[in-house]
Amino acid sequence: QVQLVESGGGLVHSGGSLKLSCAASGFTLNYFAVGWFRQAPGKEREGVSCISATDESTYYDDSVRGRGTVSRDKATNTVYLQMNNLKPEDPAVYYCATDRILMLTCAGWNSRGVSEYEFWGQGTQVTVSS
Repeated sequence: QVQLVESGGGLVHSGGSLKLSCAASGFTLNYFAVGWFRQAPGKEREGVSCISATDESTYYDDSVRGRGTVSRDKATNTVYLQMNNLKPEDPAVYYCATDRILMLTCAGWNSRGVSEYEFWGQGTQVTVSS
């Protein structure tokens, strides 16, 4: 079955850290750029980060720059998002997404609509307590 599966979310105190995982099955995620997005209740889905497949360049939204690190483990076909110094504005469901035609680089990753991505994971919930 071809799919993306996120994990690693949970409840942390403000200032804490989480490492989110995006594992692929049924295809080789290493060949494609992967975007991380999040959606809080009542808000639109927003881009968080992206990692390119061609040269593993990384990109971050201003809201997480300096606190987030995206990486990939080619051996396990997984992309990670390390989130540090979590803040009260970070709680959301975090999703990873990719597309086997569009996503070799991160060009335009944060301007595409949800339907323009071939695969989305089911999401993982991040909650931050003050």
